Amino acid sequence: MNPIRPNRRSVILTGLALAIAPALPVRAGALAMQVAKDPDCGCCADWVAILQEAGFAVSVEEMDPAALQDRKAAAGIPEAMRSCHTGLIEGYAVEGHVPVRDILRLLDERPEAVGLAVPGMPFGSPGMGPEDQREAYDVFLIRADGSSEVFASYAAA
Repeated sequence: MNPIRPNRRSVILTGLALAIAPALPVRAGALAMQVAKDPDCGCCADWVAILQEAGFAVSVEEMDPAALQDRKAAAGIPEAMRSCHTGLIEGYAVEGHVPVRDILRLLDERPEAVGLAVPGMPFGSPGMGPEDQREAYDVFLIRADGSSEVFASYAAA
């Protein structure tokens, strides 16, 4: 039986693949998020679909508005940062229509924080209409003391 002997090209390509692998972004496929939302909110379902298309494993819990507000408060979301749904992922809260790339950046950087928020429901944010018609909005990083700072900005289209 002849042993398989790698040629020079396969050795070089394997080496290159191994060298760049650590630089690749976090893959959403293994990430599980629990989302709490109002049962009558369609934009929340649209945002969940975007997360699922990106490979997140999303479980949804529908709850009445009072219970949803209690969930937001328990997660540390200040009233001024609240939106229509709240996600929980790997110890962080994700409030409102936060883009996938910002969630992945949060999980990659792992800052000491409550999580991210897109307050209100800006048109053109994920799940809120076409991105090519979006209004400008910011994604905020919420700190444990309730303060916030801009994490990412999206210009109007």
